[in-house]
Amino acid sequence: MKLTHTDESGRVQMVDVGKKPDTERVAVAKGEVQMQPETLRLIAAGGAPKGDVLTTAQIAGIMAAKRTPDLIPLCHPLQLTKVDVEFEIDEADARIEITATARCRGKTGVEMEALTAVSVAALAIYDMAKAVEKTMRIGNIRLVEKSGGKSGEWRLENGD
Repeated sequence: MKLTHTDESGRVQMVDVGKKPDTERVAVAKGEVQMQPETLRLIAAGGAPKGDVLTTAQIAGIMAAKRTPDLIPLCHPLQLTKVDVEFEIDEADARIEITATARCRGKTGVEMEALTAVSVAALAIYDMAKAVEKTMRIGNIRLVEKSGGKSGEWRLENGD
């Protein structure tokens, strides 16, 4: 298997996507923040000391997706057409599941943008609630589906 971000001599390179056709590209990523049940209830009720945790995290995730090439050195700047960040509160497991969807029409995929949105949304949740609980755990960040481009459709089995 050849890595695309290295040349024949092993030097790091940005992949040349200039000759690739523009296609509709979509990527969906997920992650979670695990916490104590009391912290989850406080966030869900909108009672965290710093304010509305989930709205702040949603905005942070969207902003982060737009800045992905500034954070990941070899990512191409993309004209994103849509970024969405959603949250599902799982009371049984005391966690917030984060889902980010990124879309563009272009020559390269939006997987890194979706993954960055999830990661930064999780960090924002932690930041907004750390005064209440410092033991929250961020994890299980993964790409769950993508479409577009030469490799076409891909989906993580079971979405988990």
